[in-house]
Amino acid sequence: MISAPTGSPHARILGVGGYRPSRVIPNSEIVDLIDSSDEWIRTRSGIIERRWANDEETVQMMSVAASRKALEHAGIGIDQIDCVIVATVSHMRQTPAVAALIADELGADNPAAFDISAACAGFCHGIAMANDFVRGGSARHVLVIGVERLSDITNPHDRGTAFIFADGAGAAVVGPSDEPGIGPVVWGSSGDKADHIQTPDWFEAVEAKETPWLTMQGNPVFRWASYAMAKVGQEALEKAGITADELDCFVPHQANMRIVDALARSMKLPESVKIARDIATMGNTSAASVPLALERMIAEGQAESGDTALLIAFGAGLVYAAQVVVIP
Repeated sequence: MISAPTGSPHARILGVGGYRPSRVIPNSEIVDLIDSSDEWIRTRSGIIERRWANDEETVQMMSVAASRKALEHAGIGIDQIDCVIVATVSHMRQTPAVAALIADELGADNPAAFDISAACAGFCHGIAMANDFVRGGSARHVLVIGVERLSDITNPHDRGTAFIFADGAGAAVVGPSDEPGIGPVVWGSSGDKADHIQTPDWFEAVEAKETPWLTMQGNPVFRWASYAMAKVGQEALEKAGITADELDCFVPHQANMRIVDALARSMKLPESVKIARDIATMGNTSAASVPLALERMIAEGQAESGDTALLIAFGAGLVYAAQVVVIP
């Protein structure tokens, strides 16, 4: 008979950290390129400014910086990390996985390390996997990172995307717990909507002497996210065994302020629930948006240790994932 590992009865997020690029890009720096206005951008997205990485702020560098903060917050040494999961769509090398490079730079002791591609939902996918790894005995402590340099693949002249996407990194340490700290994940995909957010075939683009920019059909994505994701969020609450009235914080993917507001209304969240609105000053950082928003809520005292938070993210694929977590 094959022996099977046994893990902790439960898992939770032990610490979070983030890295925000130093270069601040206000709307005024973008409007002329897309023949727009500050008012139009704010009304359409809620974005006032965003961060774009400089040459030194690579996917690896930002991830390492965010991870060090998460490890410090968790009180965990890098030698205790058994697995590193990186969610990203903007690591420009197909192989090797940037997770292995990050683990090495951090000084980890030969952990499992791999990248996942679930676009804006990647971090929530990573948290779900880490929860299962810890509870299943495959790892005791898992480092989950969401990181993007979307400025590399966003057309600065595209009126539909140039003002939205941005850069940054967020990280979380997941480890054992005596009490449930991460609820059941609700996740899925709608591959029939794959063309709503995508990059073209890189070889075809290069052969045609074109740049393979990220493209998005904004209106269909807005409708899908605003309505379909409310049901996903409600299901995550039900599976976690809590009601909207018992929820302390709501941390949705920072795709668009109007989507954030629409989800809160559709889910009938009470005014007592604190809602992450990091998009106003960070833009849409895809896989990094949920951990960055969560980190800001903790730093600003909106989310306190022991609070419950609903995380929900959605993006290219189209894919989605949601779970209720306990704030570290």
